[in-house]
Amino acid sequence: AYLGLKVGQVFEAAIPIAIIAVGVSSAAKRKGALGENVIIQSIGACSGVIVAGAIFTLPALYILQDKYPEMTVDFMQMFISSLLGGILGILFLIPFRKYFVSDKHGEYPFPEATASTQVLVSGEKGGSQAKPLLIAGLVGGLYDFIVATFGWWNENFTTRVCAWGEVMADKAKVVLKINTGAAVLGLGYIIGLKYAAIICAGSLAVWLIIVPGMNLLFGDQLLNAWNPSITQTISEMAPETIFKEYAKSIGIGGIAMAGVIGIFRSWGIIKSAVGLAAKEMGGKKTDNNVKRTQKDLSMKVIAFGSIFTLLLTFVFFLTDVMQGNLLHSIVAILLVAGISFLFTTVAANAIAIVGTNPVSGMTLMTLILASVVMVAVGLKGATGMVAALVMGGVVCTALSMAGGFITDLKIGYWLGTTPAKQQTWKFLGTLVSAATVGGVIMILNKTYGFTSGALAAPQANAMAAVIDPLMNGVGAPWLLYGIGAALAFVLTYFNIPALAFALGMFIPLELNLPLLVGGAINWYVTTRSKDERVNNERGEKGTLLASGFIAGGALMGVVSAAMRFGGINLVNDAWLANPMSELASLVAYALLIFYLIKASMNIQKK
Repeated sequence: AYLGLKVGQVFEAAIPIAIIAVGVSSAAKRKGALGENVIIQSIGACSGVIVAGAIFTLPALYILQDKYPEMTVDFMQMFISSLLGGILGILFLIPFRKYFVSDKHGEYPFPEATASTQVLVSGEKGGSQAKPLLIAGLVGGLYDFIVATFGWWNENFTTRVCAWGEVMADKAKVVLKINTGAAVLGLGYIIGLKYAAIICAGSLAVWLIIVPGMNLLFGDQLLNAWNPSITQTISEMAPETIFKEYAKSIGIGGIAMAGVIGIFRSWGIIKSAVGLAAKEMGGKKTDNNVKRTQKDLSMKVIAFGSIFTLLLTFVFFLTDVMQGNLLHSIVAILLVAGISFLFTTVAANAIAIVGTNPVSGMTLMTLILASVVMVAVGLKGATGMVAALVMGGVVCTALSMAGGFITDLKIGYWLGTTPAKQQTWKFLGTLVSAATVGGVIMILNKTYGFTSGALAAPQANAMAAVIDPLMNGVGAPWLLYGIGAALAFVLTYFNIPALAFALGMFIPLELNLPLLVGGAINWYVTTRSKDERVNNERGEKGTLLASGFIAGGALMGVVSAAMRFGGINLVNDAWLANPMSELASLVAYALLIFYLIKASMNIQKK
C-alpha cells in the first residue's frame, strides 16, 4: 500500500507469497506440499489486489476532504467497499475461468502466473530447477535492492542525460526513457517479443508522435476546458505533463473501447456462462463427469452469491453513501454491477497478456460515467464525490480481484489444483485483506497525509482531479477519449490487439521499453541454434531465470519499502540527480542483460 501510494505501482503479492510458502514447507520438511502452497499463494495474493483496488480510489476521499471539509471518510466505508468489490470480482470471474485458463491455453503468456509457477515447482523439485531460479532470484533481487535502497545507480535511463537530449525534451517535447530494473526485464522476457512490440508501439506512438505533435499543433494554446487548474500552454509544459494531462486520456479511451470490443467478442462466453447458471438454477443437471481439475463452484452458488452481494452493496449505498435516496442507490447499483461484470473479461485479458491490469484506466472511465449519470439524476457536489468514489472503489477492487485471481487459477491449472478449492479459500483472503487495507490507508494518511506530497498517490490524485470538475458541472476530455476509442476500432480492423496497444499508451514509457528488451532477449536466445530442441531448452531456462528476476525483484522491493516505511533511507538524491547516475544504470543494465543471455544459453548437453 505504501509503495503504491508513493509511486503508483503496486507490487504483486503472488510471487513473494509463493516464495514464503515454499520456504516454510521446506523448513518444515513437508513432502508433497505443492497443492497446499498453491492455495496459500492464492489466499496471500488477495492482499496485492485488494490494496490496488483501494489505494487507486479511496485516498481521493482524503484529498478532496482537504478542499471540501464537509466530506466525511470512515473506516467502515473503506472496509465494506473493498470487501464487497473483492467478493464481486471473485464471483464474476469464475464463469470465465474455463475460457481464459483452459480454452485459451498456450495462446496467452500469463507472465505473472508463469513466474509464480516456476517458484512453486522449483521449490517442490529442488535440484536442477531450483538452483538457476535461486541464483537468478538472488541476482535480480540484489540488483533491484541496491537501486531502491542505496541508489548506487538510477532506476531509469533517459535521453535527458546529455545536452541535446535536454534540448529535444524542452523544445520538441521528445524524450525517451527506460527502467533498468531486473523485475521488469524478466517480465518482458516472459511476455515475449510479439506482445512486447505491440505494447511498445502504443507507447512510442504517444511519446514520439502524439506528445511532440500536440506541441507543434497547439504549442501556444492553453487547453484547460476539462481541467481548469492547468495554467500553462502546451509549449510551456514538460513532455511528461503533456502525457499526463492529454495523451494518457487517449490511452484511457483506447482501453475502454478495446474493453467494449472485447465484451462484444466475448459475448458468446458471457451468454454461455449466464446460460449455464440459468440451467442449474432451473434444476437441470449439467455434466457430472467434469474432471476434478475443471470443477468450479456450482453456478447456483455463484448466481445466488452474486445476487446476495449486490443486494448487500445496494443496502450499503442506500443506508450510508446515498443517505437514504432510493433513486440514487438504484442507479448506483446498476452502474456498479454492469461495469464490474462486463469489464471482468477485460481485466483478465490484460493480465493474461502483459501481467499488468489497466484497472486504474477502467476505474477512471467508471468514475467519469458514474459522475455524469449521478449528476443527471441530481446528485452533485461533495456528497456526489463521495458516492462516485465509493462506487469507483467497489468497481476498482472487483476488477483488480478479477485480474489477480485469473493468475491464481492459471497456476492451479498448470499444477493440477481443484479450482473450486482455490475459489472457496479466496473469500477468506479477501475478508482479511479488506479489514487490513482500510486501517492502513487511515494510518498512512495520518502519518504522511495524501496532500502533503510525501505520498504522491498518483492514481488517487488523478481520480480526484477528474471527479471534482465533473461533480461541479465542468466537462470531461471526451474528445481525447473519442480519439483513443477510434484508434482501438482501427487497430481491431487490422487485427492488431487493441488492448495491448492501448495499454502501451497508458502505462509510462519507462515501464514499456524494458518489455521490448526482454522480449528481444527471448527471441535471440530461442533462435540461435538450428536444433529446435536446443532452442526450446534455452527458452525454458530463460523463463526460469526471468521468473527469478521477477521473484527476487518483487521480494526485495517489499523489503526496501519496509525499510523506507521504518525511516531508513540510504539513497543520495544529489547523486541520482547527476547524469552520471543514469550512465551507471546503463552499464549495470548491460551487465544484467549479458548475464541473462549467457545463462539462458548455457544448457546441459545431453
